[in-house]
Amino acid sequence: MSNFLLVCGGSIAAILVLLVVTLAISRRVGRVSVIDVAWAIGFALIALVGLALGDGVLWRRVLLAVLTITWAGRLAIHLAVRSRGGGEDPRYERLLENAPPGRRQAEAVRRVFVPQGLAMFVVSLPLQVSASTGDGIPAVVVAGVLVWAAGLTFEAVGDQQLKAFKADENNHGKIMDRGLWAWTRHPNYFGDFAVWLGLYLVAASAWPGVLTAFSPLAMAYFLVVVTGGRLLEKQMADRPGYADYQARTSFFFPRPPK
Repeated sequence: MSNFLLVCGGSIAAILVLLVVTLAISRRVGRVSVIDVAWAIGFALIALVGLALGDGVLWRRVLLAVLTITWAGRLAIHLAVRSRGGGEDPRYERLLENAPPGRRQAEAVRRVFVPQGLAMFVVSLPLQVSASTGDGIPAVVVAGVLVWAAGLTFEAVGDQQLKAFKADENNHGKIMDRGLWAWTRHPNYFGDFAVWLGLYLVAASAWPGVLTAFSPLAMAYFLVVVTGGRLLEKQMADRPGYADYQARTSFFFPRPPK
């Protein structure tokens, strides 16, 4: 743990630079939702900081960097393609709907950019701590990789199923309630949580990585409450059939539909 503070400092610097660049892009394109792509990129940068500045065992730093960048790269590409040529994300429109016109950018910084920057730092603490730790328990590392793989698969399959559903004109105005979306109303968010639970387990294989258990819980809170599930469900509340979908389908953790 001799250079943990160095890794933390490097992570904070990477987050600040990323947010400044993202804010500039946001002002240019007129959309706050570019922060979603930056969200994924931020974790990849932090993993690279841990790999470069950490003095912990090399194999775990490499493993966490590969796992994090694989997840972040897929997510960033998916979000960039999905939002290309579109307008503002309705979640952010709702979040900033009461901001005075001249204060919208400042409110976006206060209510979106700053919270997401803080969340990046807190959620990524397993990566930062693990970058400065020694050998751990191999079985826990294997369990973490398996959970990570399950989460990535769940997220990617859910995203692909929704994309295919929306591409079919016959589904216009309908509620996506098939595939993984029949088991949870937010398979992409649950997949994100499982990915970070797996990364935490890899970090927890060596002391004191186990102390960062609050990080995947913070990710779940952020995905559900801050800019994820709750905002999306407010947006969808008036859609015909959505109340019935809510009644028979789990909100977050997958389970067979009622």
